[in-house]
Amino acid sequence: MSGKAEDERKRLDAADERKRLDAADERKRLDAADERKRLDAAFSAFVHAESDSLLKTAYLLTRNGPDAEELVQDSLVWLYPRWGQVQAAEHRLAYVRKSMVNRFLAGKRRMSATEVHFDDGYQGFVEKAGAQPDETAAVDSQDLLWRELGVLTERQRAAIVLRFFHDLPDSEVAGALDCRVGTVRSLISRALATLRATGSFADDAVGSYYLRNVN
Repeated sequence: MSGKAEDERKRLDAADERKRLDAADERKRLDAADERKRLDAAFSAFVHAESDSLLKTAYLLTRNGPDAEELVQDSLVWLYPRWGQVQAAEHRLAYVRKSMVNRFLAGKRRMSATEVHFDDGYQGFVEKAGAQPDETAAVDSQDLLWRELGVLTERQRAAIVLRFFHDLPDSEVAGALDCRVGTVRSLISRALATLRATGSFADDAVGSYYLRNVN
């Protein structure tokens, strides 16, 4: 084979290899786009199904309607590009709730250009939760509980919310707070002592009932 023919063969082989690599890159791009669509659909379904629960938890933590909505939205916006990890988690709601609690405890609040839209029912909850009770009216037990959660430290409040609102065992509360079970029990014990002194949790079952029936 002449040198010129050999050079032409190499050129054609190189062109074929380039086409093969380009085709492989295109397949990867299309696969990535399909995966992003799948994750977007999963994210949207999760937001629709679980925003109500997350928003109630956020309000118990922040005790403020706008702050609760911002905490949920910031948490979901932060998790959105990482939704593949969320999807791989055994318990997705627990994974998201842990992330939200961690952001609350770390004080990570930020405004984002990306917005997560809530259904009308979620907005109604925020408006109702953020409403201040009439000081001249009789204050029911749930209104009193809202106020008295504010006397707790943020970690105590988070432990109480996870334990009584979500009925989580101490081990799962510890996982959400990134601490030992003994620390959770200490947080809850001190928080309950404070709340019992004010009358909100005279009976643990009473406090648990009001936390679970936030509406």
